[in-house]
Amino acid sequence: MSMTTEPSTRTAVGRGLTTGTLVAGLLAVCLAQIGLAIPATLNGLFQSDLHPVGSQLTWISDAFLLPVAVLELTFGLLGDLFGRKRLLIGGASLLAVGELVSATASGVHQLWAGQALAGLGAASLFPTSLAVLAAGTTSATQRARVIAMWAALLSTGGFLAPLLGGITATYGSWRWSFVVVTAIAAVSAAVSALFAVDSSAPEGRSLDVAGQLTIGLGLFALLYAIIQGPTDGWASPSIVIAFVLAAAFLAAFVLAEKHAKSPLLRLDLFRNRAFAVASVVAVVGMFAFLGTAYSVSIRLGPVQDQAPMRTALAFVLLNGIALAMLPLTERLLRTVAPGLLLGAGLLLMAAGDYWTATLPITDTAFTSLILPLGLVGLGFAITVSSITATAVNTVPVRLAGMASATTNLLRDFGFTLGPAVIGAVALSRAASSFSDSLAGSALPQALKGAGAAVLEEGGPLAVNGASAASPKLADLHPLALDALGHGYSIGFAVCGSAALFSALLALVTLRGRAASRDESSEQQ
Repeated sequence: MSMTTEPSTRTAVGRGLTTGTLVAGLLAVCLAQIGLAIPATLNGLFQSDLHPVGSQLTWISDAFLLPVAVLELTFGLLGDLFGRKRLLIGGASLLAVGELVSATASGVHQLWAGQALAGLGAASLFPTSLAVLAAGTTSATQRARVIAMWAALLSTGGFLAPLLGGITATYGSWRWSFVVVTAIAAVSAAVSALFAVDSSAPEGRSLDVAGQLTIGLGLFALLYAIIQGPTDGWASPSIVIAFVLAAAFLAAFVLAEKHAKSPLLRLDLFRNRAFAVASVVAVVGMFAFLGTAYSVSIRLGPVQDQAPMRTALAFVLLNGIALAMLPLTERLLRTVAPGLLLGAGLLLMAAGDYWTATLPITDTAFTSLILPLGLVGLGFAITVSSITATAVNTVPVRLAGMASATTNLLRDFGFTLGPAVIGAVALSRAASSFSDSLAGSALPQALKGAGAAVLEEGGPLAVNGASAASPKLADLHPLALDALGHGYSIGFAVCGSAALFSALLALVTLRGRAASRDESSEQQ
């Protein structure tokens, strides 16, 4: 390691984790998660105010998530090279700018742009916050405690976001949600600038342009195809080409990483069984969680048209349990085998999803959601901590930045897939179900034609909204409501199946305790 970078790294590791660095890192990940979770809590208001059609509502959430998934590896590398403190400050500042653009949006396209800028800032904060904390730890016990705290603050962000969205939407406007996040981002940038201790790990690292380009283009093409598939048609040339490009670019990424002198992602990390399994579970398990959260937001918002605070309370169940479980989670990370811990958390998520899938769409009682969503939230609290611990604790200290960036990328790629896949599955099924019901109904031909026209123009959510608002279309509402209920029930079942698959994978393949990071360092 060069003389110019040695002092900052030694400061972070040799003297341990300072209080200022701990606060800065935890505030940063909480901020990033608030920014990520805010759009889902406001979907009903976006639908009624901005009138998005087709897949435009899904793109509001994924405009934030896409840069997070695409750029986390690069930001993890940049933190290793140039210092993590800079990225904490810059990421919070960029997130603030993006939320201001969103707050002033006059239409859905400006909202996309603002969320993309905010997502770019969050892409810096997610891996950097974990790496700057991990770099300051001096023992396995301290690492377990810090990782549990980091995961709890990530869930706290998801807990605070719906409350923020519900309160501001009830007593003001959805725009004020973004204004408040801007203020939190400004505080986070200031705390990092004043109190965080810098750290870096530049030895053997350099920019991997080919790797970043190929993975960025590959993930964008894949997500575009998934999100636009229901709107454009799965067999349409644009969607087929997007899937082909995704496969080609992702294959090119693997080849680029194999030949890069300093790869963006060291593929040999996946030779470690615990790291590889944690990576798969990070994608599939977190897809299940955010797919669930997205389905809940659509069920309560655009479909049932319930008050924003109802959606807020549902998200409290999904995210708030992790904070209450912090002492227990820390103990579990130190005492329970990773396979058992991951498997138990994911089984709880699966049970909650399958239960929610059985609830009729006409059931608007919040009490019906308490137990199933509580199971999902409890499972998520256990799973997100154990995924992170399993991945980061099995690599040497010098690769902590890369491991944390990789884990965050995979987790957030799973998050990005949640709204994309579940939105595609649920809306496709709902559109088909509504068309069949409409054709077989005894409604007047003119009303059938009007329903088909609205469906063609804006999809089943547009039919549901229009039929609820217009007396002339009121007879279409039961058909649209039933179709959407069926579509999103399938969405919940898909999420449950993904969680169940991940649980079985973890239980079967992670039978022993993962090697600690110190042991991995000695082996490598």
